[in-house]
Amino acid sequence: MQFFDDSLLPENQQPLVIQVAPYGPQWDASDSDDIAVSMDDQIQKAVDCWNAGATVLHVHVREEDGKGSKRLSKFNEMLARLREAVPKMILQVGGSISFAPEDDGQAAKWMNDDTRHMLTELTPRPDQVTVAINTSQMNIMELMTEADVAGTSLANPALQAAYRDMIVPSNPSWHEEHLRRLVANGIQPHFMLAHLSQLETVERLIRRGVYMGPLILNYVAIGGGAAGVNPADMMEFVRRTPDGATLTIETLNRNVIPLNTMAIAMGMHVRVGIEDTLFGPTGERMTSVQQIEAMVAIARVLNRDIASGDEARSIYRIGETYRSTEETLARIGFAPNRAQGQRGVPMRMAA
Repeated sequence: MQFFDDSLLPENQQPLVIQVAPYGPQWDASDSDDIAVSMDDQIQKAVDCWNAGATVLHVHVREEDGKGSKRLSKFNEMLARLREAVPKMILQVGGSISFAPEDDGQAAKWMNDDTRHMLTELTPRPDQVTVAINTSQMNIMELMTEADVAGTSLANPALQAAYRDMIVPSNPSWHEEHLRRLVANGIQPHFMLAHLSQLETVERLIRRGVYMGPLILNYVAIGGGAAGVNPADMMEFVRRTPDGATLTIETLNRNVIPLNTMAIAMGMHVRVGIEDTLFGPTGERMTSVQQIEAMVAIARVLNRDIASGDEARSIYRIGETYRSTEETLARIGFAPNRAQGQRGVPMRMAA
């Protein structure tokens, strides 16, 4: 992204889009008073986050016993109710879900990868589904401290061992097919990118015509196979992100507010919520709503506007579709592909 002499002035920045992940699927229901379990409470949590200033909702679903749901029907129920309760909110379903067949007929029909591709057939359809690119380690324990897990289920050594070895499976044959199905079903992919090599892979997918559409992405600084919390790494990712992309910063634990403060000052967007941290910057417990309120307060100090629902949809380019590789490259801000026999750097042509 380019920064001009006036890029840090709030009147030249987009309104701030606050993405919230309030459902915290890695936590046991007893780990926090802020974890909603019943369907009514999960819907109310979305309403509370909207009222606090969040315009993007990262959706996971719990069963009535508090465990994370793997039922497609439960997600469909949640999405239908969210559409009524927070109609202006961008609904973003977490792409780590793999659904379990609910009857023998489904069990016979679904192949292994189909349980993950079923995200593309949610009804009502969400605005977005998050997509990881390239299989990678996701050791969320690497940056965890004893204080981060004290008094929670993640203090259990066996659970820590499981999370330490966690893998995000996203081999090329899978993510290419998943992107195809999402676009075909009118769902925007929201790329969750853990480092620069994954951004480079996305660019190659676009240049080869595998993906055509807006580039909406999170920089995922959670360590353990993803980027860490060194601001220099974040700034290099920012520098390499094309100007037409929409970039949100995501990190974990007590790093959430410091890195997001940098993002707000530089005109980018932020993600908060108990999926990323149960704590504020000094170690005090913070609910998802309190984290949103903190982002709003920081933005107010910097005089940056908070996006409305309509503004967030425009910034996230919800509903936009591109018809060709050339249009996609131009709209995102990448240089065009090299023409046959062309030497040097392909330049964007003036209109």
